[in-house]
Amino acid sequence: MKKLVCLWLLIIAHAPSGLAGSSNSTNAAPQPALNGEQASHYVPSLDSLNRHPLPQWYGDAKLGIFVHWGLYSVPGWAPLVHPEHDFTSQDYITQNPYAEWYLNTMRLEGSPTQAYHREPYGADYNYYNFAPTFNREIQKWNPDSWAEIFRSAGAKYVVLTTKHHDGFTLWPSSVPTPTLPLDRQHATRDLVGELSAAVRKAGLRMGLYYSGGYDWTFVPGPIQIAADYEKVKPQSQAYGKYVDAHYRELIERYHPTILWNDIDYPKSGHPLEIMAEYYNSVPDGVIDDRFGVKHSDFKSPEYETLQKISPTKWEECRGLGRSFGYNRAEGEAETIAPDELIYLLVDIVSKNGNLLLDVGPEADGTIPAVQMKRLQALGTWLQQNGEAIYGTHPWFMRRSCVSRRLQQLRSNRSR
Repeated sequence: MKKLVCLWLLIIAHAPSGLAGSSNSTNAAPQPALNGEQASHYVPSLDSLNRHPLPQWYGDAKLGIFVHWGLYSVPGWAPLVHPEHDFTSQDYITQNPYAEWYLNTMRLEGSPTQAYHREPYGADYNYYNFAPTFNREIQKWNPDSWAEIFRSAGAKYVVLTTKHHDGFTLWPSSVPTPTLPLDRQHATRDLVGELSAAVRKAGLRMGLYYSGGYDWTFVPGPIQIAADYEKVKPQSQAYGKYVDAHYRELIERYHPTILWNDIDYPKSGHPLEIMAEYYNSVPDGVIDDRFGVKHSDFKSPEYETLQKISPTKWEECRGLGRSFGYNRAEGEAETIAPDELIYLLVDIVSKNGNLLLDVGPEADGTIPAVQMKRLQALGTWLQQNGEAIYGTHPWFMRRSCVSRRLQQLRSNRSR
């Protein structure tokens, strides 16, 4: 009971003027429910899409697991700098701490990643030559084991990277990558399908990440300075059709309950059509705010927590360390401490947010021990305190009421 009282006080402490944490007040911020009987038919217009209500399951879930897994998991390395993730700093790109950006960073002359790549692999070793190794290693992977790990950590949903910026897909797409040999295009196991089935069997929801804005098989880049972020976004008609086709394939095959796009959507594509088709296929699905259009079900700050309660739903995504993808250089010092992780979750939930917490598996699917330690600690805490997290919503309370309650608590403690 003391733990629940302390948690309630933490939520109160983080509330801005007039706000506190509860789930039963008539002043609760609206959290519309959605079920099959309430589903509407959506058309590709902002007016239609913006009528989509936030499904109750997403507002109640609070914790999801993000998984970055791909060819970059084979070298699995990035420099241990920029813990503050200042994307605009002068040397951030050459010192990129994101291991999933390995392909871009290894191309930058003088970068630590380029030096690391040349030592074991050689200067001429092509990034996509990691594909045979990755496809061999994934034969060891057990999707049911992952699903149980994520469920035990207290997560209610999982989001898997189906295609990151390197263009390699984790499902056997029928839409070929035009610039790569067939054996370098996708995983030989249907990792998306297998994990989707395992996650749902464990009682969790499944979401899919897709890099719509970047595909380095279409525009190789590299990104060298901040001004290049926009320049390397492919805008050809062919790429727009490619992305549209991929999204339709993912929706029709796997019916994800989250569409998690990244880096905008190609201007030659049809994001509103994709969104309408998605909602009509998965009425209780949700869409993030990175499609580059004025519709989303939630905001998605990265390694950044809001300073006050948001009236609309949001989700912080971050790794357990400084990288999303597996970085073999990360250890205890670079990984969030268990108590800090618990505090972070409470802080986010108190402000009407969810936490999408990333794990970066090794190529064979092994989740590093330093990450497992955090997942286990979080799961143990949520088993004891989950009723103060799941299904809670912020509500409005006059500051005077909060002050009187805190004064009463102080008075009781002094007796």
